[in-house]
Amino acid sequence: MTVQLTTHQINEFKTKLNDRFMALRREISTELLRSDEEPYVDLAGRVRDSGDVALADLLVDIKLASIDRHVQEIRDIDAALMRIATSSYGQCSDCQEPIAIERLKAQPAAQRCIICQEAHDRTYAHGNHPTL
Repeated sequence: MTVQLTTHQINEFKTKLNDRFMALRREISTELLRSDEEPYVDLAGRVRDSGDVALADLLVDIKLASIDRHVQEIRDIDAALMRIATSSYGQCSDCQEPIAIERLKAQPAAQRCIICQEAHDRTYAHGNHPTL
């Protein structure tokens, strides 16, 4: 079943996706530039004990996790823009049913309907590998 989104709705979602894409790129750039000025860079340069090493590593890992989340969201946005280009935007990638317009408004990059997304989250709660 194909999704009956109007051209106007699709253009609105495309604009939202592009705006978020650009905002994420700016955030990543800002975070990377700021990371050179962060105090943990100085801390890592003058490590005195294993506690300092652990703290410096933790702070770097937190910063990298934030950037990684942004990069993953950019990938999701890029995939949504590809679905727009191939006229499959708004269609669940698992069951092929339409994704509710409310869900798309809340999460324009959604690739699954809420039922399939919940099943996916339960199955892949710890990454891209199924759990028991």
